[in-house]
Amino acid sequence: MRHPQLKQRFPTLGEPPGTLLPAGEAPALASRISLIEYNAAECRETVFATLEEGLAYRPQLPVLWLNVYGLTDPALLQAIGQRFGLHPLVLEDILNSRQRPKVDDYGDYLFIATRVYRYQPDNQRLQHDQVYLVIGNGFVLSFQTQPLGVFAALRERLSQGRGQLRQQGADYLAYGLLDAIIDDYFGVIDQFNANVEQLDKQVLSGHDRFILARIQRQKQEAMRLRRALVPLREVLNVLTRGDHTFFQHGTLLYLRDAFDHTLHLIESLETAREVISGMLDLYMSAQSNRLNVQMRVLTVITIIFMPLTLIAGIYGMNFDNMPELHWRYGYFGVMAGMALIALVLGFIFWRRRWL
Repeated sequence: MRHPQLKQRFPTLGEPPGTLLPAGEAPALASRISLIEYNAAECRETVFATLEEGLAYRPQLPVLWLNVYGLTDPALLQAIGQRFGLHPLVLEDILNSRQRPKVDDYGDYLFIATRVYRYQPDNQRLQHDQVYLVIGNGFVLSFQTQPLGVFAALRERLSQGRGQLRQQGADYLAYGLLDAIIDDYFGVIDQFNANVEQLDKQVLSGHDRFILARIQRQKQEAMRLRRALVPLREVLNVLTRGDHTFFQHGTLLYLRDAFDHTLHLIESLETAREVISGMLDLYMSAQSNRLNVQMRVLTVITIIFMPLTLIAGIYGMNFDNMPELHWRYGYFGVMAGMALIALVLGFIFWRRRWL
């Protein structure tokens, strides 16, 4: 391979299609499998300690939601793929930690790749995690790199029987998962906008010497969020067209509402990007104006001292015929004249607001 350094980040580069290798940096979290099965009257959740236990289990209720935490075990994904008939390319995409949001139709199921973001509590850096969904007839599979809490509210509604989840099928469950991901973006965008507003207030102060680096960081974070939200909008646009038989007509109406939410998120993000661009221009203008003020002050000081330097230079010449040198009050007269000139020039510049 011509670029071996990329092999460390993308182990599947150069491998045959469908090769299952953990891509990216593997988290320390071990894989965890949980199965939620439900109908209108009952909801059960089962956590499998081993792969064999999960393969031996036989569901009793019609709607299944299998959730997998930790994407570091290719053998586990291979077994799940065989159980639900997943294509090897789907399993390869699930192990890819840098997959862009997309939707693929494999006939018997839909594969949706999404991305969620969160701010790290220690340094407030924006970090992303992959979330994958497989939507089939009567089942939904979700794969996460680690427990993010994105689906916690949905899981609680299922267990308590609140809302329409139990009365609907797997297509409505898939909508609920997508809606939970979109709702999570609202919190991220809200925090991002708060950071931008706080930074905007500090641009003109000039007290933070790292302000330019912070502006550049916000610009990069805006680009990262946009690279996730715009493809997610296209995913929902494809789903709302109704070309797939997995979603009933009633669920499509909810998907259109989720599509509107993504438009709102993108509009809010675009507004923040414009603020950041204007912030950068404002910072450069403020720096230029601050430099002009400093140069003007230095120029005024130079102009004030120029005639004084001229007078001092004249009386510093070594000529014998200079009457003022032998005058008793010559030194005091010259110093008074120099002080008068400096005061007059200073007053003139003060009236012109140059000082």
